[in-house]
Amino acid sequence: MRLELNNICQRYGEEDLFVIDQLQLISADAVHLHGPNGVGKSTLMKIMAGLQKPTSGEVRRIPMAGENMRRQAVIYLHQNTYLFDTDVRSNVEYGLRMRREKNTKKVDKALAWAGLDHLEYRQAHLLSGGERQRLALARALVLDPALVLLDEPTSNLDIGSVARIEEMLQDLHRRGTGILLACHQDNALTKLCNQHWLLAAGKLTVQA
Repeated sequence: MRLELNNICQRYGEEDLFVIDQLQLISADAVHLHGPNGVGKSTLMKIMAGLQKPTSGEVRRIPMAGENMRRQAVIYLHQNTYLFDTDVRSNVEYGLRMRREKNTKKVDKALAWAGLDHLEYRQAHLLSGGERQRLALARALVLDPALVLLDEPTSNLDIGSVARIEEMLQDLHRRGTGILLACHQDNALTKLCNQHWLLAAGKLTVQA
């Protein structure tokens, strides 16, 4: 899938937060989005995921040739991982229920992929920070997403948890999912990226 942004303007009050004439993200991409605090990185990602409407402009999702038409999900994962107040398995099942799809094997595979199969009936609020992030990724995986947008995914995680998240994102990308990472600093995850976008002073610059 190709996600296209055209003539996007995000305004707060009388001031423009950012203006983006044209931008695209495709499933083959792995992109590091960076820039100073307060420039609108999270807002831009929410606009791309369809969670927030820009002040003006258009966001389009365009299927690629030969692509499975069901593979249109664009998933935004917040820095503070939002989980439902249920057990781990129910959290992974949620997106499938919204699609009216029941697929026990797919849920089982996602739990095993995230290393959470032994915790499937634990309440999600009892998980550690690293486990919560892995659960969020498992919940994304079952939807076979075209794009996953991650907002500071390594915030407050230990080195071991960061390494595990890196492995999961590498695998997700190998499966054909595009990755957009918003990170303040270069780290193990940003090294996975083949593009770098800088959002600063109201403009987005695509870097090599």
